[in-house]
Amino acid sequence: MNFTEQYNEYLTAVEQAIAESAEAMRFVPPILKESMCYSLLAGGKRIRPVLFYAALDALGQDYLKEKLLAVALECIHTYSLIHDDLPAMDNDDFRRGKPSNHRVFGEANAILAGDALLSYAFDLLFKASERDKKHLAAAQVLSRAAGADGMIAGQSADLLWSGKEGGERELFFIYENKTGKLLTAPLEMAAILGDGNVAAATEFGKDLGILFQMTDDLLDEKGSSARMGKTLGKDKLEKKLTCVHVFGMETSEKLADEYAEKCLGTIKAFTENSSFFEGIVSLVRNRDH
Repeated sequence: MNFTEQYNEYLTAVEQAIAESAEAMRFVPPILKESMCYSLLAGGKRIRPVLFYAALDALGQDYLKEKLLAVALECIHTYSLIHDDLPAMDNDDFRRGKPSNHRVFGEANAILAGDALLSYAFDLLFKASERDKKHLAAAQVLSRAAGADGMIAGQSADLLWSGKEGGERELFFIYENKTGKLLTAPLEMAAILGDGNVAAATEFGKDLGILFQMTDDLLDEKGSSARMGKTLGKDKLEKKLTCVHVFGMETSEKLADEYAEKCLGTIKAFTENSSFFEGIVSLVRNRDH
């Protein structure tokens, strides 16, 4: 299979697992499930669970047996997007080409939908952990990545440094935590389950996370709102700490190219079956949405 065919195979499996989980939800009042599923089923690249499945596959594991962890990954990511769009955070009216959750269901219901998706993710993690110690360790990786040692720390720093003259050190702390930790987690989880090189998975995930956020910052300056599915130009308007703010456009483009090359090197230490992940690096670097 070529890269696109392989990506679509993993993506189809991810979408099926998410749809099955959504169908099984029996939450009341109905608006709770409706608001949760509005964002959870909104599509997107699903790059985190796709990375998880691809890494498991590369390590010779049956990725279809790990639906619980894959759905937990996407639930945590989706909850973070719902909360990120709130007026108190990034105050964005659009996500994935649709009105943001709070624009459809109201701010209070959006907060609850995000809370519920996070709690539901941990329910899935507990169920997966019952299988064996490896699954418990994988669940703990995601738990830490999503919390005050990971994504939340990055989000907090992002808010802290908005409108202030932060530098390279602060910028890369945000990158490595807000974006990087939830991209590293699926690779580390797969490495644990497949007896792979966890340190190499961490290194690749860290580099990929930096590359991903760099391209996001660049696209906020030069991208298309229609393609991105969200409002652009807000980073500059709100004086966010971005690579463009710190380095300028030209240097940021060069740095992104350097991190893409770095990713291509670090992935080879993780798996010899690197072609799909090389495609991921190209997808992230060259994406327009």
